[in-house]
Order: sequence, then C-alpha cells, then structure tokens
Amino acid sequence: MTISLPEGSALRSPDFLFGVATSSFQIEGDADCRLDSIWDTFCRVPGAISDGSDGRVACDHVALWRDDVELMADLGLDAYRFSISWPRVMDRQGRLNEKGLDFYRRLIEKLNLSGIRPFATLYHWDLPQHLDDTGGWLNRDTAYRFADYADQVSRALGDGVASWATLNEPFCSAEFGYGTGKHAPGHSDPAWARQSAHHLLLAHGLAMPALSTNCPQAMNGIVLNFSPCYPETDSRADRDAAEHADQSLNQWYLLPVIAGTYPELLQRLPPEQHPDIGDGDMEIISHPLDFLGVNYYFRNVCRYGADGAWEQVVQEQAPRTDFDWEIYPNGLSELLIDYDRRYDLPPVYITENGAAMRDTLIGGRVHDPERTRYFEQHLIELDRAMRAGVDVRGYFAWSLMDNFEWAEGYTKRF
Repeated sequence: MTISLPEGSALRSPDFLFGVATSSFQIEGDADCRLDSIWDTFCRVPGAISDGSDGRVACDHVALWRDDVELMADLGLDAYRFSISWPRVMDRQGRLNEKGLDFYRRLIEKLNLSGIRPFATLYHWDLPQHLDDTGGWLNRDTAYRFADYADQVSRALGDGVASWATLNEPFCSAEFGYGTGKHAPGHSDPAWARQSAHHLLLAHGLAMPALSTNCPQAMNGIVLNFSPCYPETDSRADRDAAEHADQSLNQWYLLPVIAGTYPELLQRLPPEQHPDIGDGDMEIISHPLDFLGVNYYFRNVCRYGADGAWEQVVQEQAPRTDFDWEIYPNGLSELLIDYDRRYDLPPVYITENGAAMRDTLIGGRVHDPERTRYFEQHLIELDRAMRAGVDVRGYFAWSLMDNFEWAEGYTKRF
C-alpha cells in the first residue's frame, strides 16, 4: 500500500507522527496468564459473538511481540498506540502483577530502541470480571479503582511512555455495554448507559492528576469517538434531529471533558435517565488535557422518526465498508474545524481511522485499492483541517493487524 500526500501538506512535517493502533484484548492472547475480563465472560454467551470466537489466543501478540515491533519498524512508523490489559497487570486485591508488567516493560523498551514512540491507553474496554461482579461501571467505586490502577501502572511504566490515554471511546463502553447489550457486559437499559458513562468520565478525571504527576513529560489525555451529525434536509425538524444526535453521541462525552458540563440534552431526558452526579464531579472530569484523541470512522445523517426520537438515514448510494459504514472523508475535516472553532481544542491526535474491507487474495497478495483510497481521502481531509488551524500532531491507522473485532469476532478485516 502506497499513500500519496499532497505537495506542501502539513502532514509532511517532520514533527507529525504516523502510527498504528491496537488494543490488548483484540490482539494479545495469553489468556491463562491474566485474570478474566468482561469480554472473556461475554464471549461465552451463546450468540454474543457472530462467529462464536473469543480472544483467548487472538493474534498471540504476547508471544510474537518482537516480530510485531520489527514489522512496525519495517513500515517506518513513528509511533504505536496500544492498550494495557488491566486484568494482566493487577490482581484481585489491586496489587501490581509484575509478570504482566514485565511484558509491557519489554515492549516499551523495544519500541523506544526502534525509534517508535509508545502511546499507551489504560482502558480499551476489558474491565476485570471481578470488578463487574460488584457492579462494573454502574458502581461509582470502579472509577476510584481505575484511578488507583492508573496511578500504579503509570508509576511503574511511565518513564518510557510518550503518551497516556485514560479511556478509549467511553461512548462505546457505555452505550453498547450498558444501553444496547451489543458489547460486554451485555446490559440493555438507557438509564444504565447514562450512569455508566458518567462513572467512566469520572474515572478519567480521577486518573488525570496521577498521570500529570507521575508522567509530566508525557502527553496525557483521553480518546473519544466522534460521528458528525448532518440533517437529512434543511428543514427545522431535521436540523433539530441532527443537533439532538450530536448532543447524545458526541457532546455528551466532549463537553464534560472540555467544559465541565453536560449538554442541554440532559434537561430533556426523563428523570430516570439522569445520571447521579456527585458534588465536584464535573470539576474532576474537566481536568486539563494535554491532548484529545479523536477516533473517526463515519457520519450520521439524521431525521426524527415516527416515535419522536432521532434516527439515522442510510445513504443508499454512498460507498461503504464491510462494516456497512458510509465512507465520508469530509466528515473528518468538518468535525475537527467545527469543534476547534467552538471549543479551542487542545492538541489533537487522530487515534483511530480505518476501513474494514473484504480482502481477496489474488496471486498470493491482497491488492488493496479501496483501503488505499480510503486512507488517502481521509489524510487529505486531515490536511485541510490542519491548514484551517486545527493543531493535529499525529495520525494512527486502525489497525496494525487483523484482530478480534469484538462482537464481529474475526469476520471483519481492517
């Protein structure tokens, strides 16, 4: 795959980082040397994973990490974004597991020796099962357990890490894990989705001071996924639907972190869907960020449905990925420019962007024009946002390798 960047592109700056991203449960394997996570439990639920698979072996990264780092070096990458497995590095009593930590120590050392900057994420969805047994993210105490985990691990590994992210995509953890049941731990209750989201954001805010203290040389922040919301038509109803969707999907997570408040949507929700917000929570959540990680895959085109709720309108003629996600590169630049003008964003990294495609072997190779075009189009839009003044420091493609793609098992190939 060869990507062509525009002449004079801001992406050609020697300070701009190109990397790839992965997550622990999706690639590591070696399940016998860690505690169970909520995803181990979820994979045992009949029908929960489309192909009936699990992450016990995955890409066997714990055994093959040296080969994987050599692959990154051969690709000429500047950075590698990976996540720490909470069940691998801490025991049930909240003490560090030195054997699990040693795996990450060796990985981080090898990355630095190879000239690849380590970007670590503390939570990419694999909550230890024993914490879910006491309520998981519905239990406020889990936020404090996370803060302790972040403190201990960042003190143990911090010197070699260039950047720490507290959470990856709390929207997905809350909405799919507690609202729809599509992801672990498999609950389906809108009120639980809002409450778990608040505790996740609280966990982020509680962890940030420890990261700032333990790793002052690192860039410390959070990774949020954004799907810009467009009205189907220019009617007032469709514009209101798009605003409603944006507040629910995007602003619900960005505004607390940036401005210490929930969007106006909170006042329109029924009382039973209001999260229990403690005194001082919003100040904790809005701890200053060194960076904001942005994951972008698709947009939403919106209108109000017959039941009065906003609904997504499928763009039938648009190009789509194998996930059936619309390919809309303009959404990346429009989102970044809009949010930066509204909020004066901190430095930004595009921490995930990529496309699952139906790869076919021809002559022993995958000829990949669709995915190549996808990356080129999104990088052009990223360049447009940077020229408009958005401070973007790097771009991470999802993913380094095909992996366990959550509820889709091994059926989707990025």
